Amino acid sequence: MTANTRDKAQGATYYGMDIEHLCINTIRTLSMDGVQKANSGHPGTPMALAPINFLLYSEFLKHNPRDPHWHDRDRFILSAGHASMLLYSSLYLSGYDLSLEELKNFRQWGSKTPGHPEFTHTPGVETTTGPLGQGFGNGVGMGLAARWLAERFNKPGFDVVNHHIYSICSDGDLMEGVSSEAASIAGFLKLGNLIYFYDDNNITIDGPATLAFREDVGKRFEAYGWHIQHVDDVNDLDALRSSIRAAQGEKDRPSLIVVKSTIAYGSPNKANTAEAHGSPLGKDEVVLTKQNLGWPWEEPFYVPDEALQYMRQAVVRGEEAQGKWNDLMSRYEAEFPDAAAELKLFLSGGLPEGWDDELPEFPPEKGPMATRSSSGQTVNAIAKKVDNLLSGAADLYPSTDVYIKEGGDLSGDNFMARNIHYGIREHGMGAILQGMALHKGVIPFGSTFLLFYDYMRPPLRL
Repeated sequence: MTANTRDKAQGATYYGMDIEHLCINTIRTLSMDGVQKANSGHPGTPMALAPINFLLYSEFLKHNPRDPHWHDRDRFILSAGHASMLLYSSLYLSGYDLSLEELKNFRQWGSKTPGHPEFTHTPGVETTTGPLGQGFGNGVGMGLAARWLAERFNKPGFDVVNHHIYSICSDGDLMEGVSSEAASIAGFLKLGNLIYFYDDNNITIDGPATLAFREDVGKRFEAYGWHIQHVDDVNDLDALRSSIRAAQGEKDRPSLIVVKSTIAYGSPNKANTAEAHGSPLGKDEVVLTKQNLGWPWEEPFYVPDEALQYMRQAVVRGEEAQGKWNDLMSRYEAEFPDAAAELKLFLSGGLPEGWDDELPEFPPEKGPMATRSSSGQTVNAIAKKVDNLLSGAADLYPSTDVYIKEGGDLSGDNFMARNIHYGIREHGMGAILQGMALHKGVIPFGSTFLLFYDYMRPPLRL
């Protein structure tokens, strides 16, 4: 489908729907069918948030489904990992190496579509999002790594590191304390490359979220230093588009778009109920929902050709975007050969030659030494040779002794530094470190006392 035929598709009607709603309802029906066939999972949130993923994967994400590891791609994190069929449906439709058969095998042993997204297991999945809130923190880490690399390597006319991190987060993500810690750091560091959607559907497993959660999320994040927008109806595509564009233009504040949605949208009997949160709709309700949405096919996993062709244009746009970036990198390499060589080394995960030539030694005859002292000396010896080694501490640099001398203190106004002060936020530090490592290009570590290490168990296990 060329740009011209794409424009024609947008003006046409298919089976009583315009092309946009045909694609959105394809995501919805694939998601409810996947959960129904598995007889397990969460159909309600994918049905509600299909408009967001439709817009991201068909218009806004800079990504190439044929090369999921292209470095300057935008990242998308489904922090609400229980809604995994939303992600799998989007990846399949936009052309990633994920077949329709895999969607039919949702939650089955050996499939590429586990109950929660798992990194390295499914093409296009950026991080493992099981425990709520971890994906939120991982995204902050990715944004931090991207900003650090951009500050170091971008030159006038050569924005070789220039991408956003998008995420969908739920009530559960924002109730977990790790997201509060990570959000506070993101605001402090002015991570304008973060664009998060908060699914404000007021439904949790126990019932209405107001059983335990009545705060004004927008005001809370505004206090953290975030840019806040509100969309009153997730089905208002123009409002979503405007909010995304405004967020993309925000350079000094992370963005949170608070979106009102109806869980299990379209279901006559399960919409806006806790029942749709963690259980299949039921075969009869699936049929009724499809009828209610104006979907003319009862056949499970039916994908209209028109919707598939429209969504698969992501491949054409992605290859074009990556091609432009490759050209930019070629010119960058000719203009700044040393910087280009260093960037390639960082992104490859390699280490410079001789990085370990001057490591300190601690023979017994030198006498006793605190391990924190030997650790600090070793870190500083490596840091002299490995420029993308980034240190971190949860308000304990004097105790952990891993401060990189002459590395400077990283802040929203000083991103060329190499020491990250996480404050007393061990939960957030763990998730952010993981996100930085997943992003690639930096080698991060954090430090704390052994007792506080237990606060970091979820990201360590992930």
